[in-house]
Amino acid sequence: MEELGKIHQLIVTVSDYKMTFNLDIMAMTWLVIIGLLIFGYFAARKQQMIPGALQTIGEAFVFQFYSLTEDALGEDMAKTYGPMIIALFMFLLFCNWIGFIPHLYEPTNDLNTPLSLGLMGFVIAHYAGIRQKGFKKYIKAYFDPIFFMAPLNIIGEISKVISISFRLFGNIMGGTIIVLVVSHLVFSLVLPPFLNAFFVIFIGGIQAFVFTMLTLVYIAVQVN
Repeated sequence: MEELGKIHQLIVTVSDYKMTFNLDIMAMTWLVIIGLLIFGYFAARKQQMIPGALQTIGEAFVFQFYSLTEDALGEDMAKTYGPMIIALFMFLLFCNWIGFIPHLYEPTNDLNTPLSLGLMGFVIAHYAGIRQKGFKKYIKAYFDPIFFMAPLNIIGEISKVISISFRLFGNIMGGTIIVLVVSHLVFSLVLPPFLNAFFVIFIGGIQAFVFTMLTLVYIAVQVN
């Protein structure tokens, strides 16, 4: 139970402002990135007509999520945003699944990670909307159906970032707390490994998919 609040931090002082960095989360994030680069290298190193296991897994990720992006945004825009959607899902999936390895932690267990990704999706969605519609038509959409609805429409857009970020963070953090509490109560016997597998593999996979699809939907709403 003492692990629950234990955080290794780096505090950098700039003038009168203190910046705090979570070293555990930074290390785990870079570990995920390195793992993805290694996976991508070996999956694409020797491409064959009859693919091996890694090539098959890689092609499945690319094909499925590129197809979903194409369905949502159309063939032309999928070429621009498809790679980002694929990379986002694979990054989140690895982030959520890394917690299955003993002594490693999910980067999504820290609110900064999902919130940063949520803000990234927000900026990309609105940039895509301005680029597709033009600035005038983009701004006009906030005054529908009447002009004084603009503040509510703006709040609604901002709430999407909060919703998508806290949903991912809450589910991953909640799973971690449940596993720690149950492990403490039953002295890490039979139940906790199955609970850990359920929350990390099953719930982690679902949450990665949901976050990615919501980001795709937000982009589609802005460009259509």
